[in-house]
Amino acid sequence: MKLNVIFRNARCAVLECADGSIFYLDQPAEVFVNGEKKFDTDHVIFSLYGLAPQTMYHVELKRDGSLLGEALFTTEYEFVTLNVNQFGAKGDGVSDDTHFIQAAIMACPKNSRVLIPKGTYRITSLFLKDDLNLELESGATLLAYTDRERFPVFPPLVQSYDERGEYILGTWEGNPLPMFSGIITGINVKNVVIYGGGILDGQASFEEGNWWPNHRVMKTAFRPRMVFLNHCENVVMQGLTVKNSPSWNIHPFFSNHLRFLDMEVRNPKVSPNTDGLDPESCRDLEVAGLYFSLGDDCVAVKSGKIYMGKTYQTPSQDICIRQCCMRDGHGSVTIGSEMAGGVKNLIVKDCLFQNTDRGLRIKTRRGRGKDAVVEGILFDHIRMDHVMTPFVVNSFYYCDPDGHTEYVKTKEPLKVDERTPQIRSLTFRNIQAENCHVAAAFLYGLPEQKIGQVKMEHIRVTYAPDAKADIPAMMEGVEPMAKQGIYINNVNNLILNDVSVEGQDGAAITLENIEQLES
Repeated sequence: MKLNVIFRNARCAVLECADGSIFYLDQPAEVFVNGEKKFDTDHVIFSLYGLAPQTMYHVELKRDGSLLGEALFTTEYEFVTLNVNQFGAKGDGVSDDTHFIQAAIMACPKNSRVLIPKGTYRITSLFLKDDLNLELESGATLLAYTDRERFPVFPPLVQSYDERGEYILGTWEGNPLPMFSGIITGINVKNVVIYGGGILDGQASFEEGNWWPNHRVMKTAFRPRMVFLNHCENVVMQGLTVKNSPSWNIHPFFSNHLRFLDMEVRNPKVSPNTDGLDPESCRDLEVAGLYFSLGDDCVAVKSGKIYMGKTYQTPSQDICIRQCCMRDGHGSVTIGSEMAGGVKNLIVKDCLFQNTDRGLRIKTRRGRGKDAVVEGILFDHIRMDHVMTPFVVNSFYYCDPDGHTEYVKTKEPLKVDERTPQIRSLTFRNIQAENCHVAAAFLYGLPEQKIGQVKMEHIRVTYAPDAKADIPAMMEGVEPMAKQGIYINNVNNLILNDVSVEGQDGAAITLENIEQLES
């Protein structure tokens, strides 16, 4: 087994066991640091804390006295540590510590650390700045207020005096709209690390006056994210537990070169619009070792609705999601539906999908526009259990006020024009889906612009004995079903190699309007 150091700074390191396991090791192992046992781990990706700057560390992974793997690294330089308690933060769970923590952040020089030690710190919004290392120590919780009047409101469009003529701050579901600032907010910042074993708790609930009652009604502005990164670069989030978010948990927006490592993202299954991680018009993301359990899509890759996609033409691209566990959400990994700028080069590999409604979920529809191009999508080495429908591609997603119009829902071919989206290439391989409920796969392209290529290789699907009926895709004309096989409609080039469906009711594979089949 190789033991690789995938991240380090002055105070922590993240390591990965490369032995072919997915998220969890086959058996727990012991972690030794410089010859001393520190803890047991059953995770492929795990973190070390409490390290000293500019110090060499020898890490060994052992089981029953046998060496499984080892790594050697040296931590980075650190200038000073600023403890927020020295700035007046009490961490007593009662006092408002927002301004004291913000003061420490603003006073922190380059190559230094802001430390939030053990305690419970009540806050509203904290704002990041360039060249910041912010550590939330194990045992520390940032506990957000839920009073709307405490949060700043970001206006959606502010007039600018350049060729574009606008500056976008507030956003909601792909449109420029007023929003409350995030609990952690970064605006045009770079070189930031937010890390540690602590907790970010949004305290959102269905209690009267909190964020979730009447959640469809905007009150002053749309609900805040737990973490909002607007036009940021070179940001790392590591180790933290993010939970009880008012809406989307982590929302990078037009941001590049981001890493999310060894984290937990948790919201109740019934919580509304609480997606785990929603990169929107972002480039170069690594998502590794995250555990998701929440009330909406675990990861939803987006690029704006019609106005944003057409105006900025910025796809989300070059994204790698690996060694993650997705549980209880609507979709494990979703593309769309706000993807008018396109999604390109997305790799999802070595992941567990458990108890989600759908595994892969692509949501698009007529009207998203000619820039809404989906291509270079790869799912490889995935294990699914009790995923209702493992593969869903829906080109008729009935969102927005016009979602049930004839233009959106008709299955007759329409003219291809500037409103027509396109799905070019999808590859699924080395995937085992057990205890499926609704359908093995439901892929439905547009008749006038068929899916370019779908490749399915080494796929195994079985069904739960007590399979529950539901609709596989949110589109007009689809009835609830259970134990259905693979259904694919409107594809130019379909490649099926070693695809097995066992225990279905009816045909294992149903194909319609396939131009070329390789099997």
